[in-house]
Amino acid sequence: MSILTSLLKMRKKKELPIHQEELPDTVEELHSLSLEELKEKVKAEFGSTIDLSMDELKTEGKDALLLYLTTTVDTNLLKETILQSLNGKHDGLELTTEDDLKALCKEKFGGAGYQLIETFDDIITAMLYGNIIIVFKDMEKALSLFMPSNEDRAITEPSTQTVIRGPKDGFVESISTNVSLIRRRIKNRHLRFEKCIIGSETHTSVYIGYMEGISNEKIVQEVRKRLNSIKVHAIFESGNVEELIADKSATPFPLALNTERPDTVAANLLDGKIVILVDGTPFVLLVPAVLVDFFSIAEDYYQNYMMGSFLRIIRYLSFMIALLTPSLYVGILTFHHELLPTQLLLGIIAQREGVPFPAVIEVLIMEVTFEILREAGVRMPRAVGQTVSIVGALVIGQAAAEAGIISNIMVIIVAITAIANFVSPTYSFAAAARLLRFMLIIVSAILGLYGVLIVLVFIVAHLSSLRSFGVPYLSPVAPFIIEEQKDVFFRFPFWSMNQRPSYLKTGKPDKMPKTGSPSPPPIKGEGAN
Repeated sequence: MSILTSLLKMRKKKELPIHQEELPDTVEELHSLSLEELKEKVKAEFGSTIDLSMDELKTEGKDALLLYLTTTVDTNLLKETILQSLNGKHDGLELTTEDDLKALCKEKFGGAGYQLIETFDDIITAMLYGNIIIVFKDMEKALSLFMPSNEDRAITEPSTQTVIRGPKDGFVESISTNVSLIRRRIKNRHLRFEKCIIGSETHTSVYIGYMEGISNEKIVQEVRKRLNSIKVHAIFESGNVEELIADKSATPFPLALNTERPDTVAANLLDGKIVILVDGTPFVLLVPAVLVDFFSIAEDYYQNYMMGSFLRIIRYLSFMIALLTPSLYVGILTFHHELLPTQLLLGIIAQREGVPFPAVIEVLIMEVTFEILREAGVRMPRAVGQTVSIVGALVIGQAAAEAGIISNIMVIIVAITAIANFVSPTYSFAAAARLLRFMLIIVSAILGLYGVLIVLVFIVAHLSSLRSFGVPYLSPVAPFIIEEQKDVFFRFPFWSMNQRPSYLKTGKPDKMPKTGSPSPPPIKGEGAN
């Protein structure tokens, strides 16, 4: 029973059948090779790599060859259970036909998810995915057992999306663990996961997850089609996949929502969206994504709806501050002095009296300096990175102001802009504001606030033209859907949001029955009149 118990523990990590695309050109059958010939061919395929193991053994009185890569399998389990079970003679079992091999597998590895493979290509591919291969002499098929090493990172709190109230677990680099985190929240037989292999060199596993009967089947087919059409040599992170399946690549705005939080993924799946998981990264993708998705977080729904609505308004306001504040400063000081109160204008002019640069150069110097400090803080070791970025900004800003290179108000403008930019819950969306901010600064220096207005019009037009798997990026604001406004700029009470987003065209528009407020009924005798 020990072997069965050990293998059943790993069953949740079992991969789906090996994809047969992008394999070596040869499909040589096993029965055409002797064990020695097979050994030489495997050695030729892997070369002199140090982690290749090819052991000879005898089981049921028959010679066999054990093949695996020591760095991809659990060698302790292999030695303690598999080899002990296979070594030696067992009464009533003989290995002369394929039926005998199946009988042996059922007795020794039943319930462990074994596979019988019959080509040399299958052996090589299975070894790369963490399988051990047992090839028996004069048999047409070999036994493949999925036995990956258990060296995964422990489940911890998401590093990029901090949580005040809500689940503290986050996705990890193991795709099977990530699937289990979603399954733990959605115990529903209609939750589906499909697998595809991307990358001719890396053979990276990519899963598509959706709720059958809820998710729009046309969108699911489109996601499946785009993933299967990817032809690249390597995939290392979900960002590679995001760029390859986006509706439009010439845009600074992300067209897929990435997250480390399983509760966010579960909620979006139940709304009818599709999740894309990539092996080797804790960041998963949710599609289709619309603009309002980047201003809401799962935590909005774990607290009072009035507080959730207030925080969401703060995020919208912070985005506008991060995008426009430097350009408004440049435009007003360069062209539109009349917009400022006289007292404030005189104070700013007095501060800038010794500054040798025009306002646009002053802003660009500080913005570029802060971007350098931000990048340095991210790339430096954690122990000193935050200290360097904060102290560096304070010291450099104060020193530059005292030296007369910049004005004091410029330090305030850059600080407010940077802090507002950090409010965005999604890093990729905040990065879009950082890029557009520089464009607005330059245009405002040339055309003033009229230039800022023109650029904003072009940004809105660009957002209106974007699609995420065919869904308008500005939905449900443009086109405006009055029924969908319960969860856009404000969050209505949870009991009132009983419908899924109509722009997804889900199979089941209603999330839950319509119920009124959970307020208690009136006391008997009240309201009789």
